Amino acid sequence: MRVAVITGAAQGIGRRTAEVLAARGYALVLNDIQSTQDTRDAVRSLGADALELLGDVSNEEQVNRIAAAVDAHYGRVDALVNNAGISLIRPAEDTSAGEWRRVLEVNLTGPFLLCRAFGRLMLRQGEGAIVNVASVAGLAAISDRAAYNASKHGLIGLTRTLAAEWGGRGVRSNAVCPGWVKTGMDVADQAGGSYTDEDIQRRVPMARFANPTDVAEAIAFLADPKLSGFVNGHALSVDGGWFSDASWDSLRLRHRPE
Repeated sequence: MRVAVITGAAQGIGRRTAEVLAARGYALVLNDIQSTQDTRDAVRSLGADALELLGDVSNEEQVNRIAAAVDAHYGRVDALVNNAGISLIRPAEDTSAGEWRRVLEVNLTGPFLLCRAFGRLMLRQGEGAIVNVASVAGLAAISDRAAYNASKHGLIGLTRTLAAEWGGRGVRSNAVCPGWVKTGMDVADQAGGSYTDEDIQRRVPMARFANPTDVAEAIAFLADPKLSGFVNGHALSVDGGWFSDASWDSLRLRHRPE
C-alpha cells in the first residue's frame, strides 16, 4: 500500500488531489485546520483508506505529532503533498510585519517542518516523493503580493535544496507552480476587487483558469516513481503558459480566434 499525506485537504486542490491519488490506489492522510469529512467521504467512496489528522502546519509540535501518528498507523509514507497555503493581497508598503510573518509561517515554514518530519521517514525507508505546491508567483513577481511571492519563491528554493540533499538517498523533491485556479481562495481574493475573471483569461495563453484537476494530475505525476522517477528538483508550471508568455495583451489576443 502506498501512503500519501496531503495538507490543506479539506477543499480545492487538496481535496481533488486526494481523489486523484485515491483512484491510483493510495491510502490518504488528510490534514487541514478544518474538518476533512467531505474529502474522506469522497476518497472512501473510491475504495481508499483515509486517516484525518487535523493541525496547523506552521506549528512544529503539531507537525511532529502528525508525523508520529502516520508512522504508528502506516509505518511508512510514500508521498508528501504540501498544499496548505494562504493568500495576502496588499501593497508592500501597507503589509504589516505580522501579516508577512503569518504568510511565510504557513506557506514556507510549514512545508519545511513537514518535509523535515516526513523526510526522516522517507530517508529511513530509502524512498519517497515530496511535491510542494508553489505558484507562478514563485517564478515571477506579481504586484501587491510581496509576502505571498516571497513565500512561494522560497518554497521553490527549499524544493531544490532538498532535491540536492536527499536525491541520492532515494527521496525526490519537486514543485508544481499553478497559475490562477478556480477555488475558494480565488473567490475570496476576487471579492476584494483586485482582479476579474477577464483579467486572468486575457493573461493566460490558454485563455482560461486552471481547475483543481489540472493541478492534481500534475501532483500525481510527480509523486509516482514509475512516471517521474528521474525527475528531481523541478518546478513544473501548470499555468496555461503564463510564465512562458511575455507578450503584451493586444499581441496575445491577436492570435486568438474571434
